[in-house]
Amino acid sequence: MNFLPSSYDFWGVLASVLIASAASYVTLDLARRVRRPERLAAVLWWLCGSLVMGTGIWSMHFVGMLAFSLPIALGYTPGLTAASFVAAVFTSGVALGIASLGRLGLLRVLVGAVVMGLGICAMHYTGMAALDMAPGIVWNMGWVAASAAIAVGASAVALWLFFWLRGFHGLRAWVYQLAAAAVMGLAISGMHYAGMAAASFPQDTVCLSVDALSGRGLAIAVGLTCVLLLMLTLAVSSWDYRVQRSTARLSSSLQAANAELQSANDELHRRAFSDPLTGLPNRLLFEDRLAHALSRHDRANESISQRKAERIGVLFIDLDGFKPVNDIFGHAAGDAVLKAAASRLQQLARGSDTVARVGGDEFLLLLEDAGSVADCMALGGRVAQALGQPFDVAGRSVQIGCSIGVVVYPDQGDRNKLVANADAAMYVAKRNGGNSCALFEAHMGSNAGEQLSLLSDLRQALARGQMALHYQPKIDGRRGQVHGVEALLRWQHPERGQVQPQEFIPLAERFGLINQLGGWVIDEACRQMHAWADQGLRMRVSVNLSVHQLRESDLVQRIEQALLRNFVPASQLLCEITESVAMEDIKATQRTFDDLARIGVYLSIDDFGTGYSSLSYLRQLPARQLKIDRSFVQDLEHSNDARAVVDAVIRLSHALGLRVVAEGVETSGQNDILLQMGCDELQGYHFARPMSAQALQAWAQDGEGRGDGGNGPLKFSDSVLGNA
Repeated sequence: MNFLPSSYDFWGVLASVLIASAASYVTLDLARRVRRPERLAAVLWWLCGSLVMGTGIWSMHFVGMLAFSLPIALGYTPGLTAASFVAAVFTSGVALGIASLGRLGLLRVLVGAVVMGLGICAMHYTGMAALDMAPGIVWNMGWVAASAAIAVGASAVALWLFFWLRGFHGLRAWVYQLAAAAVMGLAISGMHYAGMAAASFPQDTVCLSVDALSGRGLAIAVGLTCVLLLMLTLAVSSWDYRVQRSTARLSSSLQAANAELQSANDELHRRAFSDPLTGLPNRLLFEDRLAHALSRHDRANESISQRKAERIGVLFIDLDGFKPVNDIFGHAAGDAVLKAAASRLQQLARGSDTVARVGGDEFLLLLEDAGSVADCMALGGRVAQALGQPFDVAGRSVQIGCSIGVVVYPDQGDRNKLVANADAAMYVAKRNGGNSCALFEAHMGSNAGEQLSLLSDLRQALARGQMALHYQPKIDGRRGQVHGVEALLRWQHPERGQVQPQEFIPLAERFGLINQLGGWVIDEACRQMHAWADQGLRMRVSVNLSVHQLRESDLVQRIEQALLRNFVPASQLLCEITESVAMEDIKATQRTFDDLARIGVYLSIDDFGTGYSSLSYLRQLPARQLKIDRSFVQDLEHSNDARAVVDAVIRLSHALGLRVVAEGVETSGQNDILLQMGCDELQGYHFARPMSAQALQAWAQDGEGRGDGGNGPLKFSDSVLGNA
C-alpha cells in the first residue's frame, strides 16, 4: 500500500519541545506546592496544577500535531481534541497526586507510571483520532508499543524526579530542576513523535475534518497561550514560595521569641516565687499553696465527716545560733549552712509537703494530710534532731539548733492566722531555751493577735497618710558642714503613737509589704528633693533598699521613672544596701548595682565590716561609698580592736576610691577619732537626730543648725545650697 509523504515544520517541532520542557519545569515546581501542610491550600494547588500541567502537555501535543503536514489539508474535530485535553489534565492530576504523598515505593512508582503512561497515550491517540481521515490511519503497532513504553518510562522518571528534587534548595535545586525539565521535555516529545511515527496515511486518503481546527495561526495562538499560562503559573508559584519562606522565617522568629519569652517568664516566675540562695519556695509561693490546701480541705469537708477530715500542719522553724556562724566564719559559711539546712528539711518532707524559706534563717513547712497533732509534733522532733546534727563548713564542724512552732488546722487557731500562730509558738520554744518544739496554744495568740492587728494597720498606713520620711544629716569630715541626709521611714499611728521601725519593718518583710513601702520611700524622697530644689536646697538623699526590693525585676526602671517624674538628677539619689543583703545573692546585687550605676545613681554598702568574707566581692560592686557599722563606732573609745577595724576599713576604702561614712556617732570622742582616721562623713545623734522635711527646710532657711550634741553651728555645704 502506498502512503502519503509527511513532513514537519522545524519551528513547530522546536516550539513543541520547548513547550514540553517549560511545562515540565513548571510541573516540577508545582510538585513542591501540593505538599503544603494546609489541606485546603494543597487541594487548590493540586486542582490548579493539574489544569496548568495538563494544558502544557496537551499544548505540546497539539502544537506538535499542527507542525505535522501532508500533501492534503488537515483539520481536527473539536470534540476529540477536547477529549484529548481532558486526558492530559487527568494524567497531570494523577502525577501531582502521587507527588503530594510522603513516600515513593516501588509499587507506587509502577502503578503511577502505568496510569500516567496510559493517560498520555490516551491523550495522544485521542488527539490523533481528531483527524477524521477516510480511509483511516494505518497504525504500526511496533511504534505504538514503543510510544507507550516511552510514555510509561517518562512518567516513572517524572515521578522519581518529583521526589528526588525535594532534597535540594537554593541554586542547586534551580539547576537540577532545569536539567530535569529538559529530560522530561525530551521524553514527552519523544513519546509524541514516536506515536506520530506509528501513523501512516493511504495515498488516496482525504481529511473529512479539514474545515475544523487547523492552520499555522492556531498553532501560534495555542503555543503563546500555553506559554503565558505557564509563566503566570510559575510567577504565582514563585510568589507563593517567597511568601512561604517569609512566613516560615517569621514563624521561626516568633517561635524563637516565644521560647525566649517563655524562658524569661520562667526565670521571672522562679525569682518571684523562689528563694535565690536555697531554691526553696518563698513566702509568696508558700501562702499560695497554703490557700490551696485550705480550699481542698474545705471541699473534702463537704463530702466526709469532720472526724475523718485530714488535717493541715504548719511548722515555723527558726535556726538557733545562726548569727554567730555568720559573724565568726563569714557569710559564705552562713550560706552553706542555710543550703544544708534546706536540704535536710526537704529530705524530711514528703512529696506533697512544701518547704519554704521566708527569712534570713527562718523556714516554713506545710503538711497536707498531716494526720494527727501527735504526728505533726513527731515530725517537729525529727526536724529538731536533723538540724541539730553538725554541719561541715570549710572543713570545720559547725553545730546549731532550731526552735519550732507547730500549729494544726482545724485543731488550733483561726485559718487566717496559721503562720502567725506557728510563729508565736516558735517564740515560746525559743524562750524555753531553744532547740525544741512547741505546739500552739490559745494563750500564745495574744502576741500573734497583736501582730495581725499591727499588720492590718500597716496595710492601710500609706493610704491614710500615716507614713513620713525623717532626714538625718550627714556631716562632711573635713569641713564640718552638712553634705547630705539619710531618709528614714517613720510611722505615726493615730492610736499607738510613734511605731518604731524595728517593730514594723520586720513585719513588712515577713508579710510581703516591704516592696510597697520601699517604693513609696523612693517616690517620696524624689518628690522631697524636687520640693527642696525649688527653694534653692540641692540635697543629696540616701535611701535604704531591702533584699526583697533587689529581687524586683523592675526596680531600676521604677527608680529611673521616679527621678524623671520629679526632675531630680540621678546623682542626688544614693541607694544604700546592707552588707549582709548584698552578699546574700552577690550576682543579683551586682546586676542591680550595675544597672543603677548606669543611670547615674550613687551606691553605698551599709553596715560594712560585719563579715570579712565580703571583702573579696567588694571590687565587683560599683559602689561609691561604705558605711561603717555602728557597732564598731560605739566601741571606738574603749576597744583597740574596733579602732583597728575602722582604720583598716577606711584605708581599704580610700585605696579603692570609696568614701567612708561612720554612722552612730554619739560622742565628741568618737567624732575626734574618726576625723583623725580620715573618715569622710559622719552621722549620728552627736550632730543631729532625724528630723522632718519641714524642720530641715527651716534649718536651711537659717543657713545653719545646731545638733543635740552641742557641737556648735552646722552650716550647709555650697553644693547643698546650690552654689557649687
